[in-house]
Amino acid sequence: MAAISKYLTAKNSSIAGGVLLLLYILKQRRRASQLNWYVKEGKKERAAVDKLFFLRIYRILRIMTPRFLCMETGYMVLIAVMLVTRTYCDVWMIQNGTMIESGIINRDSRLFKQHYYPYIAVIPVIALVNNLLKLGINELKLRFRERLTQYLYDQYLQGYTYYKMGNLDNRISNPDQLLTQDVEKFCNSVVDLYSNLSKPLLDIGLYIFKLTSAIGAQGPTIMMAYLIISGLFLTRLRRPIAKMTVTEQRYEGEYRYVNSRLITNSEEIAFYNGNLREKQTIHSTFQKLVDHLHKFIFFRFSMGFVDSVIAKYIATGVGYLVVSRPFLDLSHPRHLHTSQSELMEDYYQSGRMLLRLSQALGRIVLAGRDMTRLSGFTSRIAELMKVLKELNAGKYERTMVTQQEKDPGSVSAKLALVPGSGRVINADHIIKFDHTPLATPNGEILIKDLSFEVMSGANVLVCGPNGCGKSSLFRVLGGLWPLFGGELTKPERGKLFYVPQRPYMTLGSLRDQVIYPDTFEEQNRKGISDQVLKEYLDNVQLGHILEREGSWDMVQDWMDVLSGGEKQRMAMARLFYHKPQFAILDECTSAVSVDVEDFIYSHCRTVGITLFTVSHRKSLWKHHKFYLHMDGRGNYEFKPITEETVEFGS
Repeated sequence: MAAISKYLTAKNSSIAGGVLLLLYILKQRRRASQLNWYVKEGKKERAAVDKLFFLRIYRILRIMTPRFLCMETGYMVLIAVMLVTRTYCDVWMIQNGTMIESGIINRDSRLFKQHYYPYIAVIPVIALVNNLLKLGINELKLRFRERLTQYLYDQYLQGYTYYKMGNLDNRISNPDQLLTQDVEKFCNSVVDLYSNLSKPLLDIGLYIFKLTSAIGAQGPTIMMAYLIISGLFLTRLRRPIAKMTVTEQRYEGEYRYVNSRLITNSEEIAFYNGNLREKQTIHSTFQKLVDHLHKFIFFRFSMGFVDSVIAKYIATGVGYLVVSRPFLDLSHPRHLHTSQSELMEDYYQSGRMLLRLSQALGRIVLAGRDMTRLSGFTSRIAELMKVLKELNAGKYERTMVTQQEKDPGSVSAKLALVPGSGRVINADHIIKFDHTPLATPNGEILIKDLSFEVMSGANVLVCGPNGCGKSSLFRVLGGLWPLFGGELTKPERGKLFYVPQRPYMTLGSLRDQVIYPDTFEEQNRKGISDQVLKEYLDNVQLGHILEREGSWDMVQDWMDVLSGGEKQRMAMARLFYHKPQFAILDECTSAVSVDVEDFIYSHCRTVGITLFTVSHRKSLWKHHKFYLHMDGRGNYEFKPITEETVEFGS
């Protein structure tokens, strides 16, 4: 035991621990690559610091800095100037501080005062430089985020893209996470990397110049060689960080999503007493995130240990070796005839500069860690931009249901389905389906060949069992779903209005509920006065709402303030305001009394709004000229309503 214990020194134990930790990291990396526990099933965007990463950063930077002369460029220049100024301040502080210490050691009050008073005088300038640097960094982060957020929302809210991303395309499951948290983290990471790289690079250039003139080129050359070798080694070890960052953000998005679902569907869950089941779902989603974060934290701990050893302490040790050579070599020509005071002054200046150089080299090496993490955010933002661009071009990706899988012998199995292959013709006062297959976005055929024509003034009652394709028909008609063939003739956007069973109440005033999605300015441009809006409310027996609230500009949470029937009648007042050529009424009067419903339908006929109605009320048949019946098995009939027509419903 004595023979063994003499080798168990603190130094040997530290070395052995570091070697074992490094071996463990390499083993974990090999196991992770084999199990592939960071990559979700299916094809995913690659996240790594490579040529693709720099191309993505370049494209996104062109969005965040659209012109050479802009505020963002100005703040980047401000940061660069402040970094240069602070570097020169650091050099001056080193030289001036050395002279102050020399004056103290040599008991030279004149030398002490000569450098002490300038030090006191320059303190406000140095403080101003440091805070201007912080100001520039924070403003640049905010402006980058503003530019990128505006660009992404312009793409996201273009046409029906926001709907298509969640309902047609299944590549991105949590756009809210990407548009908010990921954009913020990306912009912060870009600016931090810019400032964290700029300062060390400036320091390296300046200190190499100063040290080369002081101790020769050999010392800085050794330090640069160490930077290259250690940087390549650490970059290799850090490669999993990018993929782990992507996975972390995806799990964060899933966790946010299950919580938002609980809030959105709280009433239905409460009726089912589903709190324990939802608790299980949320806990399992959160546990998946926590397990990944535990792995990520330990990996960062391991990498932090290696980074600290290689980029900080060994770099400092190399700096000591380099700066000590001319001092410990007694025959070195530089110090053959120098006094002890001059030797100490030279050592302080050269040693501190070399120490700062080694620290700058360490920060450059550590910046690789930030760049690897940035590549994860860049991959997610780039994927979002790609999906938005393709959706706006009419292309989407979704797992398709082939009819051969459902019924290999069916006629529809031979029908080739190509999303967007149908032709849409915009024409006023007509809706015409001409040999159009009615299919869901994933390729499930509901009706193989749909053909009918409706002119303005001929109301149509749409009926059939649940799942037969009534809502699918309206989604195709509204442009939400793609055409899989044939021709569809319909009015352009704005002349076709949809009123759902659960109307949407926007955030805003009472006026906003009636004129949505118009603004007050657009209402004025249309020449519609508040008195006319009052008539619309009176038509649906909601005039008392204005009297109760006292003003059109009263802001409330209208989803809670209005009852179910009041919200449906408010949606009808909104319909009267817009006066479209055609309106789709999807069970939108189910909570309205029959007499009010009769008045609403009669008023629509009076103002020239042609209706497509989904309802199970027999009382509504008299307001329609045609009926479209779907049986849910791929068949339909479109016929006029006559005295011989058998009415069905409740």
